[in-house]
Amino acid sequence: MPTRRFAVMTLAIILVNVAGFAFQLLLPRWGLTLDGWYYLAGARPYELTHHMDLPPFGLFPWWATLFSSLFVHGGWLHLIFNMLYLWIFGNNVEDAMTRPRFVAFYFICGMVATTAQVLVAPNSDVPLVGASGAIAGVLGAYIVLFPKARVVSVVPLGFFFPVFEVPAWVLLGIWFALQAVEGLLSFRDPAVGVAFFAHVGGFVAGMGLAYLFVRPRPARRARRRA
Repeated sequence: MPTRRFAVMTLAIILVNVAGFAFQLLLPRWGLTLDGWYYLAGARPYELTHHMDLPPFGLFPWWATLFSSLFVHGGWLHLIFNMLYLWIFGNNVEDAMTRPRFVAFYFICGMVATTAQVLVAPNSDVPLVGASGAIAGVLGAYIVLFPKARVVSVVPLGFFFPVFEVPAWVLLGIWFALQAVEGLLSFRDPAVGVAFFAHVGGFVAGMGLAYLFVRPRPARRARRRA
């Protein structure tokens, strides 16, 4: 959908994520490992649920990883697909909110999403990384604010990749249903490497917070007739 103004904050968030990923690529040159970085900046459920009595200070205190983990990605594809979804849907959501509200909305959804995954698997020591939960919040807001918007989608059918335009509520509704189903199936295989409940939690948070953060419409002035 066309926007009334350029999505400055959406682009800024994308650039910060790209810069964060570039920083990760430089870590081995400084004698640091990616796994060590994931454990430092990622959100580890066990740490968040068992070390809450520790002083909230240090380079990355237990509570700060709810924020820092949103800028850490596990690979190129993880980063590219997240940023692509953020740009496609984030520009319209930002346009519907003020820029400061959109930034606050994005990070609140991201932290709620991470918390949802932590509550589902509180004893896991696997770091949660990526902006997927925050972006899921953007998708949740989009389905509430622009349910009838037409979204271009590619549907792979064997060797063919036809392009369809479908209403946002259909595409995003199917996406959410798949995340929920995959999340339930993940209980049977705890080794699954995708935090599906972060996606579910972020999406629900985005739906619930959309109208709270949307820009209020100016009141119409009544006209007097002579």
